[in-house]
Amino acid sequence: MNSAPEDHLKLGRLRLLLALDVLLMEGSVSRAAERLGMSTPAMSRLLGQIRETYDDPIFIRSSRRLIPTPFAESIRQRLRAVAAEAEALFQSRQSVSGGVTIDPALWSGEPVIEAAPLTSRPSILLEGEPLPEAFARKLSVLGNAEDARKRLAKHIATAGAGIGNSRPLTITEAEDALSIILEGRADPVQVGALLSVMNFRGETAAELAGLVRAVRSHIRAADPATSPVDLDWPAYISPKSRRMPWFLQSALLLAGARYRILLHGSDGGGNTKGMLVSAARALGIPICASITAAMNAIAEHGIAYLPVAAMSSQVHRLLSLYGLFETRSPINSVMPLLNPLSAPSSMMGVVRPAYRELHRDAGVLLGYGDMTVLGTSRDAAEATPFRSSTLLRLSAGTTEDLFVPAVPEPKAYPLTGMTSLEYWRAVWTGTVRDERATTIICATAAIALLTLSGGKAGPLEVCQATAEGLWETRRKDVRIGTGMLCPAVKQT
Repeated sequence: MNSAPEDHLKLGRLRLLLALDVLLMEGSVSRAAERLGMSTPAMSRLLGQIRETYDDPIFIRSSRRLIPTPFAESIRQRLRAVAAEAEALFQSRQSVSGGVTIDPALWSGEPVIEAAPLTSRPSILLEGEPLPEAFARKLSVLGNAEDARKRLAKHIATAGAGIGNSRPLTITEAEDALSIILEGRADPVQVGALLSVMNFRGETAAELAGLVRAVRSHIRAADPATSPVDLDWPAYISPKSRRMPWFLQSALLLAGARYRILLHGSDGGGNTKGMLVSAARALGIPICASITAAMNAIAEHGIAYLPVAAMSSQVHRLLSLYGLFETRSPINSVMPLLNPLSAPSSMMGVVRPAYRELHRDAGVLLGYGDMTVLGTSRDAAEATPFRSSTLLRLSAGTTEDLFVPAVPEPKAYPLTGMTSLEYWRAVWTGTVRDERATTIICATAAIALLTLSGGKAGPLEVCQATAEGLWETRRKDVRIGTGMLCPAVKQT
C-alpha cells in the first residue's frame, strides 16, 4: 500500500526539525553537517528549506558563529525536547541484575572524600557526550536548589558546558542569572565565568533581552505608562575614544525645541574619565544623582544626564570589569537598551556591526516601539554623515532599514589657542564656526527627530532641514540648569 503524500510531507518536516535542532546546538552549518554525517551543501539546502517553511531567517551570521533570530530562540526548547525524545527511543536500555534500569539521579549522594580543587578526574564517558535527558536531569537538580549560587551554576552550565552540551539561555534564565549577580548573591568566580562564557559565544537576542529585564528591575525603571521622557539617549563612552561628544549638543538642540530627553551613560574610565560630566556641565545640562532627580530635572529643564553610578553602583562595578578583562562583556551590550525612564522612543549607537541587528531584535522582544540603532565608533548615538550607513529601525514595533548616503566632508578646523573643551563649547555658542562639527550635530539631531516621530515626520531629508533650522535659531546663552548637579532624592 502506497503512503499518502501527506505522510511524506510529515517525514520531511520531521527531518527539518531535527536538522534545526542540531544547527541551534552547533551554531555552524559545517559542524552541524559533520554531526549528522552529511555534506555541508546538503545541510545548507536543509537550512534554506527551514527558512522557507518558517518564513524567517532563523540565523544571523556573525564573525564567530550563527546567531539565532528571536523566532529560532523561541522554539529552541521545544525542538530539543522533540530531538531528545527521538534519541531516547533509539537508545538501548542498559540493565543491571533483576532487569531494573538505574536512574542516576536517584543514586546521587555525598562523596566520602571531596576532590581537591582543580584536580582532574577520569570521564565516565570516554567517547561521545551525555545523553540529552541526563543533561536535563543534572540541570533540573541544580535548578531546584534554593541556593542562589547553585541556581547561577545551573545557568553557567547551560551556557558553557561546551559544544553539544550547552545552549544559549532563555529570556527567563538570563534574567535570573543577572538578577542573582545584581543582588550580590553570586560568587566572584561565577560572575567572571558567566560574563566570559556569554561574551565568547556571543549573546543571543533572547539572552540580551533577559539581561536588560534584570537590570531594569534592579534599578526600578519607570512605568512606561507614566514616562516623563520623549527620547532615551544612552551614552556609554569607550575608554579609548578620542572624539568630541557632539551628540550632547544635538540632544540640547532638541531639548530647546521642547522635546524631553534623558541622557544616561558612563565615561568608561581611562583618558575619557569625566568627559561627559564635564561636557554636560559646560552646556548647562543637569547632572543628576538619582532616577528621581533626573525626572525632576527633565520636568523643569527638558533634559538631564544620569550617570550609571547614580542608577546602580552594582551595575557600575560590572561595567568597570573592562579594566580586568580588557574586553567588553554582555553588560556593555545591555546598557544601550536599558531605557531607565521607559521613554517611548530610544536612539542608540552600537559599535560592533553584528550586534546592531542583535540589539534591534532584543528591542522587539522587550516590546520597544520606536527605536533607531546607529553604527558608530563609540557606544553613543552620534551620526557619521561622512560615510554611508544604514539605520536599523523599529517603527511602531516594525523593523525597517534606512540607507543614509555619505555627504562631502568639510575641512576640519584646527584648535587655535583653546582647549578641546573650550573649542567644543565655542561651537555651540557660535564663537567658532566649524562646518564639519555642525554637520555632525545636525545629522544626529535629524535622526533623533525621525525616531521621535516614529517615522511620521517624513523622509530623513525633511528631518535634516528641521534640525538645521533648530541649529540656526538655537539659544546660545546656555542657561539650562547652569550645569548644576541635581542631588539624589530619596525614592519612596
